[in-house]
Amino acid sequence: MEEILSKAKNWLSDTFDTHTRQQTQHLIENDAKELKDSFYKNLAFGTGGMRGIMGVGTNRINKYTLGKNTQGISSYLKKQFPNEQLQVAIAYDCRHNSKELAQIVANVFSANGIKVFLFSDLRPTPELSFAVKHLNCQCGIVLTASHNPPEYNGYKVYWKDGGQLVPPQDEEIIQEIENLEYQHINFEAKKELIQFIDKDVDEAFITASIKNGSFNASAEAKSALKIVFTSLHGTSITLIPEVLKRAGYTNVKVVEEQAEPNGDFPTVKSPNPEEPEALKLALELADKEQADIVIGTDPDSDRLGIAVRNQEGKMILLNGNQAMVLMTDFLLKEQKKKGFNDGNFIASTIVSTPMMLQLAQYYGVECKLGLTGFKWIAKMIKDFPNQNFIGGGEESFGFMVGDFVRDKDAVTSTLLICEIAAEAKSNKSSVYEQLLQLYKTHGVYQERLISLVKKGIEGAQEIENMLKKLRSETPTHFGEVAVKRVEDYQISEAQELLTNEKTILEIPKSNVLIYHLEDGTQIAARPSGTEPKIKFYVSANAKLEDLQDYDKVKSDLDQKIDAALSYFNF
Repeated sequence: MEEILSKAKNWLSDTFDTHTRQQTQHLIENDAKELKDSFYKNLAFGTGGMRGIMGVGTNRINKYTLGKNTQGISSYLKKQFPNEQLQVAIAYDCRHNSKELAQIVANVFSANGIKVFLFSDLRPTPELSFAVKHLNCQCGIVLTASHNPPEYNGYKVYWKDGGQLVPPQDEEIIQEIENLEYQHINFEAKKELIQFIDKDVDEAFITASIKNGSFNASAEAKSALKIVFTSLHGTSITLIPEVLKRAGYTNVKVVEEQAEPNGDFPTVKSPNPEEPEALKLALELADKEQADIVIGTDPDSDRLGIAVRNQEGKMILLNGNQAMVLMTDFLLKEQKKKGFNDGNFIASTIVSTPMMLQLAQYYGVECKLGLTGFKWIAKMIKDFPNQNFIGGGEESFGFMVGDFVRDKDAVTSTLLICEIAAEAKSNKSSVYEQLLQLYKTHGVYQERLISLVKKGIEGAQEIENMLKKLRSETPTHFGEVAVKRVEDYQISEAQELLTNEKTILEIPKSNVLIYHLEDGTQIAARPSGTEPKIKFYVSANAKLEDLQDYDKVKSDLDQKIDAALSYFNF
C-alpha cells in the first residue's frame, strides 16, 4: 500500500490540474479501496485497445493517461516516419467525456506538430478505420469503450493500414509511453493543425459500404423486407439508417426510445447486443410490426446483434457464431460465382466456432485463425497482400466484409445480413432456414460462452489463480469425455495427452488454454482483454440427418455442454 500511496501523491504535484489534485487528495483521505484500484497498476492495452473506468489515477481513463499515450505515440510516429508529413485521424463515440477526451488527444498530437483530422461529431468506429486509409494517415485513434458499462471509456489505436496495433508496433509504442513522465506531455494545441471532418468522409464511407455489402437482391425484395433497427443509444444512428435507405431498404423501423445517443444507456442494463436483454425493445417492436429481422449495434457500431423468425414465426436471437457462418457462407457463394483462386481466404479466431474450418474446406479456400480481436484478422490481410480476404469474424458478434475496413464493421455487416434476409424471403425461405440448411450440410455446431466477472485487484488475482490451477492440474476429462489434446498459447505448445507428443503453436503467445475432447467438443479459457472477466468458450457438434431433428440435436448438444462445464462447478 505504501507504493500505491507514493504513486498517488505524485498526482498532487503541479503537473496535474487543480481538479485532479483535489480528487486524488479525496481518495487518499477517504477511500483506501478506490485509491488502491486507481493506482495499483498502469492501465494497459488489451485485445481492443485500452479500456478502463474514468477517474483519476494511473489505472483510470483520464486526460493524463490518454495524454501520455498520445505523447508517446507522437514520438514513435516521428521515429517511424522521419521524412513524412505526419497525419492522424480521430473519432469518438457517445460516451461521457468522449468528445472532450478526443479534443485533448487532438491537442497533444497537434502540439507535437502532427496534422489532425478530427470528426466534428460522434462516428462509428469502422468509419475511423476507413478514414485512416482514405485520408492517408499514419495513425488513427477512436475514443470508445465499445459495449462496456457507462463508467468506462477507452482508446483504440490504428495504424496506417487501418488495422489496430499489433506486434511489433504495440510493444514498441508501450515502451515509448512507459519511458515518459506525465510532465513530458505537451497539451498546448496548435489549432492550425487540427481540421474538422464530417460529410466528405461520410459520403466516401457510405459509398464503400454499399459497394461491399450489397449483392443481388432486387429492389422489390429489399423493399419487402421488414427491418427493425436499434442503435442502443450509440453512434450507428448517424449512418446505418441512411446506408439502409440508400441501399434500397425502405421498410425500416427505428426503435425511437434508443435512437438518441446517450452515454448513460438508460433503457438497457448493458449496451451489448450479445446480451438478449439489450434487444428487448427492438423485439417488442418487431412483433408489433411483424418484422422479418431485428438488428442492434453496440455504442461504437462495430458489433451487431441479429434476431430472425424461426419456423414457428417466433423471433429468436442468433449468436455471434451463427451470424458469422451465415454471412461467411453467403460471401463464399458469391465468390464462387466469380471463381476462386489459390489466394482466397476467410478468417476467424481460435475461440470461435470450428464450423468456419468446415466452410473453408467445403468451398476449397483457406481459413486463417488468429487470437481474439480483429486486429489479428487485419494483420493477416497486411501480411498476405497477394491473397484475397473474402470475409470473417469472431464469436463476439463482430464481422468484417472484405478489406476496405480493417476492423469489425456493423455498418457493412448490417447491409450484408439484410441482403441475405431479403434474398431468402423473395425465395420463400428465411435466414433461419438458411442456417438449418448449413447445419444439415456441415453438422450442427452448438456454442456457449460463460463470462465470470471478477472486478478490481482481487478479481484480477482470482482470474490469474484460476488459469494457474488449470495449468498445474491439467484436466484429463470434462464430464465423462476424455481430453485428447491441450493447447497452451502462453507457452506456444500443444500436447497430445495419450502420446505426450508436443508440437509448437505458430500463433503469437497469449493467455489462452484450449482443450480438444475425444467427441469433438472444444473448450477454451482466457481472461478478457477489455473487461474484468474470465471467459470460457464451449463448442460441441453433431450430424443433422433431417431438418425436423434440429431441436432434438440441439437439446442433446446442450446436455453435452452442460456435462463438460460441470468440471468447473460454476
